Amino acid sequence: MRDHGREEPKVNTRSAVSRLLQLMRPYSAQLILCMIFALLANAAALASPAVASVIIDDFLREGKEQRGLYSILGFGILYLLVEIAGSFFGLMQQRRVARISQSILHTMREQVFDKILHMPISQIDDNGTGRLITRATNDVETVNEFYSDIFINLFKDVFLLIGIAGVMIAFDPYLALLSLTGVPFIFLITFSLKKLIKNNFKKVKAITGQINGFIAENISGMRIVKAYNRQKHKLREFVALNHRYFKGTVTQIVLNSVLHPSMEVINNLVIALLLVASFGRISDGALKLGVLYAFTNYVKKFFEPINDLAEKYTSVQSAFVSVDRIGEILDAEGTEMPEEGTRDGAVIGDIEFDNVCFSYDGKTPVLKNVSFHLKPGTKAAFVGATGAGKTTVISLLCRYYVPDSGRILVDGTDIREWKLRDLRRGISAVMQNVFLFDGNVRDNIDMHASLTDEKITEALVAANADEFVSEIGGIDARVYEQGLNFSTGQRQLLSFARAVATDPGVLILDEATANIDSVTEERIQSAIGEISRGRTCVFIAHRLSTIRDCDIIFLLDRGVIVERGTHGELMALGGGYAALVNAAAENGELE
Repeated sequence: MRDHGREEPKVNTRSAVSRLLQLMRPYSAQLILCMIFALLANAAALASPAVASVIIDDFLREGKEQRGLYSILGFGILYLLVEIAGSFFGLMQQRRVARISQSILHTMREQVFDKILHMPISQIDDNGTGRLITRATNDVETVNEFYSDIFINLFKDVFLLIGIAGVMIAFDPYLALLSLTGVPFIFLITFSLKKLIKNNFKKVKAITGQINGFIAENISGMRIVKAYNRQKHKLREFVALNHRYFKGTVTQIVLNSVLHPSMEVINNLVIALLLVASFGRISDGALKLGVLYAFTNYVKKFFEPINDLAEKYTSVQSAFVSVDRIGEILDAEGTEMPEEGTRDGAVIGDIEFDNVCFSYDGKTPVLKNVSFHLKPGTKAAFVGATGAGKTTVISLLCRYYVPDSGRILVDGTDIREWKLRDLRRGISAVMQNVFLFDGNVRDNIDMHASLTDEKITEALVAANADEFVSEIGGIDARVYEQGLNFSTGQRQLLSFARAVATDPGVLILDEATANIDSVTEERIQSAIGEISRGRTCVFIAHRLSTIRDCDIIFLLDRGVIVERGTHGELMALGGGYAALVNAAAENGELE
């Protein structure tokens, strides 16, 4: 399982904010409209305490004459209308911001998955399944929480803070100054916890990726887990991971719980300070009771957004971590695009490796100066012990990786100059571990190549898969996730049909008959002679009975071709290949 112990990159807050702003740029006009709604909602919020102060001072304390709208009833109706208007504009602002934020997240999800689809296999190997799943799901969802909980009220809160400060200063500068004394303490508490919160979120995100990868890995390999009775062992591994996640989330809750009570205490202390400072001024008539009432309301309104932002500060830090992690994927270099390259057209099947060297980690060589040339229509096989480099040859030919040195030519052109779309359309592979997608037989054979039903049926017939497909309902028959409603042999036959459906110039069979019974193998072998006619075929095989008739056989040993020739020539040589064949015969693996 990947992801264990992998250190998360340092979070760049400035980069995260820049990316969020860049995502919002297409919605500039709508954001301006949101600001207008926020200003109107805030104007209503600022007006309501002022209206209430007039009722208290003019009518309740001083008993002024009420005439028409200048009355308790008139100002009461005005107060109601102001509150309704504030709620209406607040609702309009929230709906508009919600639509913008969901549009941004919609775009972000598509960008992340599109990047993963076009990511080189080497990067996918390096990141691991858990990390990529976390980026595409958990991290995007965290950004969703940021927009839903914070951004949706950000404009309103910022403008409200500015407006309240201005109104309080206009009412009474002295009381306004007292009201703002709590702000430095709030910032001190918040920023003192900043580093702890950010570091904890980085750890939680990393552990989330490990848990996702662990669960995906073990569900896929559940048959192996059960076969070897490793349920308790795997549960212990998961419990250890889950405990690390538990500790991280508890720490997160503790840090978050410190902020909210602190804000409430500061808020109440400021209100108490106002009441104490105002008592003497009200007694000598220097301050009206209604103004004090308005001030206590403004202080509550002033601290509400501050309290909310402080409480949501952990969500902000989490969002910044997630945005930076998503940016790490989106900004990764080496994206594969199907249209890249200058050479296009059909692959004929001329293959040449010219002194190819390759290593997966940049240190340990897997292939060393491998050279060979296959003319169109050649049937070639690679044999050797596990780890000799056989499958690596195939991976390089399909350009899942690029060689460290040397060249790989297809029809006389370096594979790096081929358009990936045409190169991989012309080189089809039947792998040992077959993967079928949830859907139906047609989709798994067609793979969005827009093949006709006749072409698909022809491929099934060529692969000797038409009989059992007809029995289950034809090409519209359901295929469950990973094709688990088919036997291993049936999945292999469907994979065989998928490989030949597009009439490729090169056909690769990587241990294609390793996991099937002898009857199914006979069905595949009977089809190989027909479908291989006129195209280059490359076999990777442990079952040596499948490659006796190949035009040339290569024996690989620790990344080096040590023998090459026909079956007869290599048997006459009496070297490593002959030893493999004799050992297979002794074990009853050859007929």
